[in-house]
Formats: sequence, C-alpha cells, structure tokens
Amino acid sequence: MAEDFTSSQPIYLQLVERLCKQIVRGDLSPGEKMPSLRDMAIQVGVNPNTVQRVYTELERIAVAETRRGQGTFVTSDESRLLRLREELMVSYVTAFLNDMREMGFTLQEVMRSLKEHQAQGLPNDER
Repeated sequence: MAEDFTSSQPIYLQLVERLCKQIVRGDLSPGEKMPSLRDMAIQVGVNPNTVQRVYTELERIAVAETRRGQGTFVTSDESRLLRLREELMVSYVTAFLNDMREMGFTLQEVMRSLKEHQAQGLPNDER
C-alpha cells in the first residue's frame, strides 16, 4: 500500500523519519530484522533505490546495520536508541516552540496551554 508523502522534503528523508519514530515507539525492536529492500519498496510504494537510500541513511546515523547476506537490522545499541529518542524529542519540541514564537505566543502562554491540556488528560497520558 502506497503511503502519502509531502513535497516539502525528499521521500527518503520522510521514510527515515517514519522508521526512526517506529523504532522510538517500539514498533521496531532493537536487533529486529527490517523488511528487505523490495518488500519495503512495495509496502510504501516507492522505488527500491529509494529504500536503499533510506537504509544507507539509517546506517549512517547508526540506527541500523546491514549484515552481509542476512539483511538490515535495527541496531542493538540501547544507548544509541536512547539518544535517538532524545534527538527526536528535541527536534519536535524545537519546531513546536519556533512555530509558537512565529505566531506571536510567549513561552508563558505556551506553558499555560500545555499545562491546561495536560490537566485535561492527553491521549495515552501515563500519569
């Protein structure tokens, strides 16, 4: 099944981000074998060369490793996965705060709104 992609960012980077999110969420476990290039290409509706670029990028950032003759696997390096989790959080928080600042909200207004939403109970809230 083909997935939707935006035109604002290269498809391979969108796929890298999606896979990183799946890893951080635990949908893909440390050491788990990832789909073959061809299977992933069919699954997301892109050219296998695009998936090769995705897997190469995941290796470059040390989130995946390719084992000759066996395929590509999520790294088993727990410290790297914890850093990935932190990096994603910082990236999204920074983008969120920049967007709020561009719209003219102060940090105090944003914090107040976050506290109000938290008090209402966000979905999957683990209070």
